[in-house]
Amino acid sequence: MRQLLPYFCLFILFSIHAQDTNTGQHGTLVITPEVVVGVLAEANENFVEHGLQTGLFVNFGWEQDYNPQEWAQRLKGPKTGVSLALSNFGNLDSLGVGLSVMPFIEFNAFRSKRLKVHSAMGVSYFNKIYDPITNPNNKGITTDLAWSFRIFMNYQILSGQKIDWRAGVGYFHHSNGHTRLPNQGLNSFLLSVSADIKDPVKTQRAKDEFVQPEFNRSIYDYVSLRTGLGMNVLGEAEVFNENKGVYTIAGEYGKVINNTFRLGLGFYYRHYEHYYDYIKGNESLVQGGQELAKLKDNAFFNASALGLFATGEVLLNHIGIEAYIGANLHKPAYQIDWQMNEGWDNTPREIPPNWLLGELDSSYKKKRLISTRLGLKYYLIGTRKAPKHNIYGAFHINSNFGQADFTEFSLAYVYSFNFKEG
Repeated sequence: MRQLLPYFCLFILFSIHAQDTNTGQHGTLVITPEVVVGVLAEANENFVEHGLQTGLFVNFGWEQDYNPQEWAQRLKGPKTGVSLALSNFGNLDSLGVGLSVMPFIEFNAFRSKRLKVHSAMGVSYFNKIYDPITNPNNKGITTDLAWSFRIFMNYQILSGQKIDWRAGVGYFHHSNGHTRLPNQGLNSFLLSVSADIKDPVKTQRAKDEFVQPEFNRSIYDYVSLRTGLGMNVLGEAEVFNENKGVYTIAGEYGKVINNTFRLGLGFYYRHYEHYYDYIKGNESLVQGGQELAKLKDNAFFNASALGLFATGEVLLNHIGIEAYIGANLHKPAYQIDWQMNEGWDNTPREIPPNWLLGELDSSYKKKRLISTRLGLKYYLIGTRKAPKHNIYGAFHINSNFGQADFTEFSLAYVYSFNFKEG
């Protein structure tokens, strides 16, 4: 499933552009080369020695100032597109390079035309990854493909007819979404210099042809039912370090405001195949006399999670960018996960009596309770039409209070009703 993520990101990119060209009036292309330099945080103890991180981005974006679709006008003409990136992490032998493809959105910050927030999410390929024998000190990334996320603040320092020069600062993160351990992730803090290269003739033509549409404020209710297939691993021991399923059913109710913002509340049920197999297999932490032996009383239910969530989403017609926060009302088997992975490294399958396990401290309690989720959706029918029936497919990374839990592909049905204008 992780191998499908690059194609999904490219599909999102082409959809963003296609949904603009379908209107007859669309954004003008801006090409932005960008040079970055900064610091890669230590991913683990005894992390690989490395120098400064450097990188080159080339961003292909479409200015949406003169796109007549409601989302473009409600968001004050953002820039949407794709970032292609080459990253050098400061040690080519052990950390290698990363190649990234990330759909992005960039919009004005604090109503300033000069200050922009750039947010991107996609996938990266790494040519050097963790290996217990040949590369043991790089526990940042364990798979050749990983999720990537970056958020930058850019300031326009010089403006010209064809080129706008910008300086920026931001954060760049990579994680494999808990599909292989160890997965400490790579976190970088970067400075950038970039140049927006534009075509003033095409921009002026788009401006001249643009007719400012008028939109009434609108709001309507929706309900949705979602099913998802996720993948994750349980521990570093080889028997637990293979992908198994996380199966989800979720429902939500909410409101869509101005065909651009979706706000909702919902519930979810998840079943973790790794937890179930661990409990049914009578592994070390659930054997007789252990605190977690009680999980065997109802292995299926205790290998599950139940929770409530609040979600927010920006709708770009066919594309949705979603983030949510939830609370687990039931997730008892997470204690297995925490104790195996937050104590001594490389916890074996048969855990010795004197082995140091993860402490059930306040950090554990927060991560067992709080569920977060970030991802991209593709709607079969563009949301600007406010269709009564719709379907979407999506990729998300799900986390325990920011720590990766599982990577998921989902399908959902959405029913909309009570459309109102005012």
